[in-house]
Amino acid sequence: MTKQPSSAPSTSSSLHIALAGNPNSGKTSLFNQLTGSRQKVANYAGVTVERKEGFFTTPSGRSIRVLDLPGAYSLTSTSPDEDVTRDVLMGTHRSEAQPQVLVAVISASNLRLHLRFLLELIELKLPIIVALSMMDEAKRHGIAIDVDGLSVDLGVPIVPVISVHRQGVTSLISILDQEPPPPPIPRQILDTHAEVRRLLQTYVVQQTAKRARRTDKLDHWFLHPVWGPIILLIVLFFMFQTVFSWAQPLMDFLDAGIPALGAWLLKPLPDGVLHSLLQDGIIAGAGTVIVFLPQILILFLWILALEESGYLPRAAFLLDRIMAMAGLSGRSFIPLLSSFACAIPGIMAARTIQNPRDRLVTILIAPLMTCSARLPVYTLLIGAFVPHKTLFGFIGLQGVVLFGLYAVAIISGIIAARIMTRGVKSAEHPLLLELPPYRRPNLKSLALGLWQRTVMFLSRVGTVIVSLNVLLWGLASFPGAPEGATDPAINYSLAGRIGHLMLPIFAPIGFNWQICVSLIPGLAAREVAVSSLATVYALGATDDSAVDKLSPILSSQWSMATAFSLLAWYVYAPQCISTLAVMRRETNSMKVVLGAAAYLFGLAYLASFLTYHITLAFTHGGFS
Repeated sequence: MTKQPSSAPSTSSSLHIALAGNPNSGKTSLFNQLTGSRQKVANYAGVTVERKEGFFTTPSGRSIRVLDLPGAYSLTSTSPDEDVTRDVLMGTHRSEAQPQVLVAVISASNLRLHLRFLLELIELKLPIIVALSMMDEAKRHGIAIDVDGLSVDLGVPIVPVISVHRQGVTSLISILDQEPPPPPIPRQILDTHAEVRRLLQTYVVQQTAKRARRTDKLDHWFLHPVWGPIILLIVLFFMFQTVFSWAQPLMDFLDAGIPALGAWLLKPLPDGVLHSLLQDGIIAGAGTVIVFLPQILILFLWILALEESGYLPRAAFLLDRIMAMAGLSGRSFIPLLSSFACAIPGIMAARTIQNPRDRLVTILIAPLMTCSARLPVYTLLIGAFVPHKTLFGFIGLQGVVLFGLYAVAIISGIIAARIMTRGVKSAEHPLLLELPPYRRPNLKSLALGLWQRTVMFLSRVGTVIVSLNVLLWGLASFPGAPEGATDPAINYSLAGRIGHLMLPIFAPIGFNWQICVSLIPGLAAREVAVSSLATVYALGATDDSAVDKLSPILSSQWSMATAFSLLAWYVYAPQCISTLAVMRRETNSMKVVLGAAAYLFGLAYLASFLTYHITLAFTHGGFS
């Protein structure tokens, strides 16, 4: 979400403008270029849901406040985000003033669709500047536009822009630096479709381009009813393979480097409470989580690249039939896809679903999608208990297990949705989705996205995870062991007592008291469970081995049944208070939140119980 300044810069004159346009028009990209904000840029409809605001100053010193409105296809709204756009533009929004100038962003590569909305905006009698985006893409498609003629006909200034390369942005700022243009004269249009056809025939020349033919050829395979899903499965399978294979060298470097750096930094410090806090509470905890940063970044590199390439909307199209099996429409795909990064934006993105029943069910199954916070837990346990072997000479077994965990979560979500929607008739809302052209991912945009994810992850490590681990270190260090005690001191601490108190509940699913302790701070953030385990085992160790290598300790002290049981727990358990809080805000119902927590924790316990005892039966192992 955009960082919002407390107030606009103070200058002699200021201007309030709003960006409006269809989803996938290049609006958010232009917003980034104007304000320096770093909003997510994607190729599928519905990415802009929250209110986004920014400021910038023109060369003459004018302060301009920019509001990035949610994407809309029409002022006749059909979803909550389109309601916001309509109300702001018509001046009827209860908390947002009508903009002084409207910047209408329309895609040059899809004027047939975008001109319809522009004609509606002209009827608002607001000063309008048209930003004609994606001119480079139009050129590649063989589209030539008489910009000056179209501008005169519509009665509005038109500025061609290529936002990702900042071309035309300076010209747009120059116009905003002047007095606002007069509002266009409303036109008496009886047939909007006929008017759009007239404008296209008069001012647009479209030739058959090789790129368009190439798009059709690719869609023939990617959208094929048989080959399309197969290709999607191959892409996802390869993605999870690379999460392990590509990340391993950098993970090994971090795994060795962080403890070595910690030992060097702590060398001058004598043994004592401060030394234990830094080594066992911070370095062992936060360092263990940082090791998994390469895998998280590789996963997001794939997601960003698939977004930018234009493939993700096609995946939504392919999965519309699968969503129908769950009693939902393809509209649920994008919120659920967002949940693979984090369930919070996924739940919020469900606002774009018109049908109340579908929206509620999507919110309830969103926590089942495997978010990135689960990845450190998964990779820790898979790395410790799944052999580093290949199948058929080239398929990594660890990647197969990770793919399986994601698949189980998806299948469980489909089954849960089907049960929830059984017997409840839904109003038909067919999937209407704009398929953007295929694009080569922009390296600058990919790098920016990965940098944002790195900063977010490290800031989370430096705040939430370190704070919780310091708290856990205190609980696990005090009170100390009584004189003459033979067990590790942590057994006598508050954390040890809490863990043993919880043990009767979780022993049937194979958890030990250390796991029970890690589940508590893990409620704040799933990945905290990894750092918590590192802290607990570091304090319970007789040497510094737990600080250096958590994975070997787990593989030697846990049974495979326990590890697999914990994996099953994290597939289902809503170990994230923030997710439940957002669910409460979006549904305005505490009953929904309590019901969701009950069914998810119930599924987690049942799945862990079955996994633990089935694995025990096959391995004939016990809890170490």
